[in-house]
Amino acid sequence: MATSKAPKERLKNYKYRGKEMSLPRQQRIASSLQLRKTRKDEQVLKRRNIDLFSSDMVSQALVKEVNFTLDDIIQAVNSSDPILHFRATRAAREMISQENTPPLNLIIEAGLIPKLVDFLKATPHPKLQFEAAWVLTNIASGTSEQTRAVVKEGAIQPLIELLCSPHLTVSEQAVWALGNIADRKMPDTQVQIFTPSTREAKAGDCAEFRDCVISNNAIPHLINLISKGIPITFLRNISWTLSNLCRNKDPYPSESAVRQMLPPLCQLLLHRDNEILADTCWALSYLTKGGKEYIHHVVTTGILPRLVELMTSSELSISIPCLHTIGNIVAGTDEQTQMAIDAGMLKVLGQVLKHPKTSIQVLAAWTMSNVAAGPRHQVEQLLCNLLPILVDLLRNAELKVQKEVVCTVINIATGASQDQLTLLAHSGILEPMLSLLSAPDLEVVIIVLDIISYLLQHIDNLQEKKRLYFQIEKFGGFEKIECLQHHHNISISNSALDIIEKYFCEDGDGDSLPGPGLRV
Repeated sequence: MATSKAPKERLKNYKYRGKEMSLPRQQRIASSLQLRKTRKDEQVLKRRNIDLFSSDMVSQALVKEVNFTLDDIIQAVNSSDPILHFRATRAAREMISQENTPPLNLIIEAGLIPKLVDFLKATPHPKLQFEAAWVLTNIASGTSEQTRAVVKEGAIQPLIELLCSPHLTVSEQAVWALGNIADRKMPDTQVQIFTPSTREAKAGDCAEFRDCVISNNAIPHLINLISKGIPITFLRNISWTLSNLCRNKDPYPSESAVRQMLPPLCQLLLHRDNEILADTCWALSYLTKGGKEYIHHVVTTGILPRLVELMTSSELSISIPCLHTIGNIVAGTDEQTQMAIDAGMLKVLGQVLKHPKTSIQVLAAWTMSNVAAGPRHQVEQLLCNLLPILVDLLRNAELKVQKEVVCTVINIATGASQDQLTLLAHSGILEPMLSLLSAPDLEVVIIVLDIISYLLQHIDNLQEKKRLYFQIEKFGGFEKIECLQHHHNISISNSALDIIEKYFCEDGDGDSLPGPGLRV
């Protein structure tokens, strides 16, 4: 097991390694998850509406179609006639498969869930099992309380048993239902529903249902379903369900469950289907967010070269979770960070930092800032590979990218050697960085002031220090810092005043010069 990273002193906690993501980035992740969950498998769902089973029950049930009311459904499911069971269950499925405001609570309050769970066990009638599983899938895609109604009536175990059904459509629907149960849930005021053409995302954490699925031994059964002959839509459902079993952090999934899931996840990461790759990358991003022990399990699989390859995927649904995964890994121990660097991550990161989409640049710059928080030999590798790109981003990128870049600079500076500090100071960063002193983001201004103060204080060579001072003056830094003494933000005004008092003075002619005996 890799050892913990030795803590370093970081200026005002700008060390981003392991730091929680900002709210805007969390919102972007939620948006990505929403898109990822919106799936329109029209072909599969059309296929599901065809008679897939040759049982007499199905053929008899389809002889005469009738419109069932809720009372009809209740009466039919409580009868002893399996044909009526099928017709009523299908009617219930159609009732709650509406695009808007599906009446999930009507089914729950009618007391139908126990009967639906019983129908899951009706082995002689696979079509009935399928319809019952579909109804439970929809209910489980609702709120936590609606999912709890499914779990409370004992649906998990018979759904897991259906994973062994000889009928692929039945086992696939069971996978889908278990994926919805394991998924995160939203507050009751924000109901979202899986309809015949969509699978929606939920917000808010709930590891309870996930752990119920895991504790009932679902993972080995899911893994056994993965084979070369499995339909692609089925494999997508399996990868999505495995992803949900990796999700949630209060607590993270058990390490024994992680060890079970990693081999199939590594296998799925070699697939060429974009949906499967996206879900697998999200699964790995969830796991690596759990800290160095979880990162250890992931990186020791040998999966890093493939992850590095996928960083440059043209599909944002793949590159975004992949970057999250790599960023989490380099937020781990020094050894784990080095494994990512040895897999070629820095060279590929240079390409990703030039991506035309700002959201990708932000993630790549965040990843770079985590590497910058490492030891000097890793900082040296970063500077050799990425310093010109870092300067270019400070000059030309959008503010949200520049913010991540200045965090990279402060991480580099506060752990750098004298040679690295000198290289950084004269790399071309000063002019664009000083321009950010007028940025609307106050945190950016504070970080830039701290960088300037740190460079002035910790560059030991007097000639280099004078050179730095004159560069700051050349680019109008002195005037900008002087103006910030009167800023309404107390942290900014204090930092600006501190720099002026320590490092700037005026001679009798009013020229700005380094003060004698600079306090360093």
